[in-house]
Amino acid sequence: MLSLAAPGPTTLASITASTASAPLDTRLAVIWVVAFVLVTVTITGISGRVGWSAPIVLVAVGAVVSFISAVPRIGIDPELVLYGVIPPLLFAAAIRTSFRDVRARNDSILMLSIGLVAFTVVAIGFAAWILMPAIGLAAAFAFGAVVAPTDAVAVTAIAGRINLPRRVVTILEGESLLNDATALVALNASIAAIVAVVNPWVVAGDFVIAVVGGVAVGLAVGWVLAAIRKRLHAPVLDTSLSLITPYLAFIAAQSFGGSGVLAVVIAGLFLGYRSPSIQSAEARVAERLNWRTIDYLLQNAVFLFIGLNLSAIVEGALKNGPGVWPTVGICLGILLALVVVRFIWVFAITLLYRRGPRFLRSRGWSWRNAAAVSSAGIRGVVTLIAVFLLPPETPQRSFLQFLAFVVVVGTLLEGLLLPTIIRALKLPAPNYDQEHQERFALMAEAEQAGVDELANHLTDSDEEEVVERLRMNSAFLEEAIANPPEDGREPRLVAYTRLRKTMIAAQRQAVLQARREGRYQEPAVLSVLAAIDAEETALKLAAPRKKA
Repeated sequence: MLSLAAPGPTTLASITASTASAPLDTRLAVIWVVAFVLVTVTITGISGRVGWSAPIVLVAVGAVVSFISAVPRIGIDPELVLYGVIPPLLFAAAIRTSFRDVRARNDSILMLSIGLVAFTVVAIGFAAWILMPAIGLAAAFAFGAVVAPTDAVAVTAIAGRINLPRRVVTILEGESLLNDATALVALNASIAAIVAVVNPWVVAGDFVIAVVGGVAVGLAVGWVLAAIRKRLHAPVLDTSLSLITPYLAFIAAQSFGGSGVLAVVIAGLFLGYRSPSIQSAEARVAERLNWRTIDYLLQNAVFLFIGLNLSAIVEGALKNGPGVWPTVGICLGILLALVVVRFIWVFAITLLYRRGPRFLRSRGWSWRNAAAVSSAGIRGVVTLIAVFLLPPETPQRSFLQFLAFVVVVGTLLEGLLLPTIIRALKLPAPNYDQEHQERFALMAEAEQAGVDELANHLTDSDEEEVVERLRMNSAFLEEAIANPPEDGREPRLVAYTRLRKTMIAAQRQAVLQARREGRYQEPAVLSVLAAIDAEETALKLAAPRKKA
């Protein structure tokens, strides 16, 4: 994705081609990549500590650095972005999305991820064409597809911080996952219209083939890999297959004329839903941590990368744009159009739910929920990446890249107001006490199932003390659920979790002290630390979520 050169931009391909003749340039490129990651991690970490929006800070830092003459230009290869960056980003979001929740709210999610995207592409396309007639309708619709999808990470972060109702969170997360695929399919059709004269019926047919092919390939890849991974016993092999899955789904779908992005999303949803039955616990933990790391680095690195491109984007906009004040007017017009379009569509389908057929009325949402969903139109990584996929033939391509940059920054700034808007709407927060009780009740059921199964596997050689300890653990959990304290005291399981964490911390310190004293060999130390970490992780997953 990155390439370094001076004074003009280049691509990663050119650096790779010159590796044999210029090892110094290769080393310099590696140094810059390492520095890039360090800067990204540092800025994101500091932003989180002080409560700032990490994407905005990353863009701002990159923008400032881009105007320093000593910093080399960073070029981008659209093919590398399409095949190397978008698949892992979509897959990382898909495997952590609840398929059950998406299915439960599929009508609302489809209304937004397909209907709203199509409406946005058309509305913003015409708005851009009216504001900039010279670019033509094809390029205008392509730009509409670029700015149509909302950002999953930004929406999730905000939803977690302001305690939105579960239904609203599910709809926003499902929308921001699936609308990426819809927007990129629409972008592909618009690009075809830019580079050649096409028949609308051919475009519509290609669109259908892309959707059907993408879904079919995604399901096929998910099913095949699920069957293979179910037979793997080594977590490292399972994780290795997981890492290539988005590329496999994407390339296979593209080869058959289907939508690669849709195939990645479907495969991710399928494998994420099946993971408890096809993977070991160790493999699931490894996969979760690996994809969280990849998603974290790619998401935040893209914001920094776009900031570093700002000087070139501004230079191109000034050279090919209509002038300063017309540019300001166009930017404000596009931002306003995006806000209005989203509000119109969301409130229109809300009216349909509340006044339409009976089967829709039973699934309707409130006007306050509609206002919350309408306000969450934050654009992010996919918009920043997609605008670089516009072909060189696109009229005023550099100016459209600048507009996309403005849209992302503008909607991120708008997102800073979202917590205030949500609090003003006084939406009911999730019932964490009920979720807490449901979590422990389910744990009690699982424990009872374990006790029932224990009786079927006892042998004469099993010591009674071991069996009794296993039964005592289950009895304690069942008793704590059945008889919660009535005098306002801390629930027993909460107290157990708190005290057990204190013991675990002391255990870890004791093991580390023994390591420093050299009293045990390293394999024993690592094994005990891994066991302690596993129990601490289980306690963390079972602990109730804290109220914000």
